[in-house]
Amino acid sequence: AAAICHQITPLRSTRNDAMTNGTKALAMPKMTAPAPVKAGRVTLADLTETVSAPGRTEALVHQQVRAPFAGTLTALTVVVGDTVHAGQQVGSIVARDAQAALQGAETMLRNAHTPAERGDAERALELARENRVVTPLRSSASGLVIARSAAAGDRVAEDQELLTVAARDSLVFVADLAQSELERVRAGQAASITLAGQSRPLAGTVHGILASANPTALTAPMRIDPAQPDRIAAVGLFGTVRITVERRSDVPAVPVSAVLTDDVSGTKRLALVEDGKAHWVEVRTGLTSGGLVEITSPKLTAGTEVIVEGQVGLPDGAAVAVRP
Repeated sequence: AAAICHQITPLRSTRNDAMTNGTKALAMPKMTAPAPVKAGRVTLADLTETVSAPGRTEALVHQQVRAPFAGTLTALTVVVGDTVHAGQQVGSIVARDAQAALQGAETMLRNAHTPAERGDAERALELARENRVVTPLRSSASGLVIARSAAAGDRVAEDQELLTVAARDSLVFVADLAQSELERVRAGQAASITLAGQSRPLAGTVHGILASANPTALTAPMRIDPAQPDRIAAVGLFGTVRITVERRSDVPAVPVSAVLTDDVSGTKRLALVEDGKAHWVEVRTGLTSGGLVEITSPKLTAGTEVIVEGQVGLPDGAAVAVRP
């Protein structure tokens, strides 16, 4: 029996040693490399929020060039799309009676057969030419020719409309603003108008809501007054207006990619870089503009480093290595 016990003891010792070594192995920390991330910084920025709407250029005032009396147009020198100035001559007209006398004398001369008849016709033609007075037609306003309803050689009645001119200083942009945005837009707000065919936006100011609305499309027409109406090349140009509805100055902001939103709860978080580790904080945001988003809480100090790439799935307290 003593011999048997002596043989078993070393086996117990070996098993205990193995368990001890295994426990030590489990207790050893597992070394992991820092997670590579990209970082940005909290900045103090000027942010704006805009509302956009499609629309087109229109003229509030139309001036007509009309025939001062019944007669024949001898010239009409402008076409649709031309720019005219107040007082500019745009055509000419002769009275119907004077033109008829001239045409009669010309016919008389063509039909003359004897020297006496020819002499009478020539005197009549000279008299008709002397009495034929060409009256100039002038535009009463500066602007764009948007309609032409006659041509040189046409017989026209007294007061007949010949040209329609959109007054330059009455050119505006009328936007179809969504009715859901009406409470955010008010007169005096700054606007930027981008028109088809123009690369440089046109500055403007909100004038106000027009009387008519489109309940079917759920939009309302809004008038925008351009700062430089002379830059509008035509009536009926389509474009887009962006109205600044809110402006914030020197607010803490971070790149948009720094903020993650939980799809279920709507909670927003960002990861700060502190002592080489990621530290997650829940945040509230404000305006978003130009790739930056305002952080309204908690208060963040300008220059604080935040992770903008590589933070998805990163646990709080994880070691990070900021790469360029």
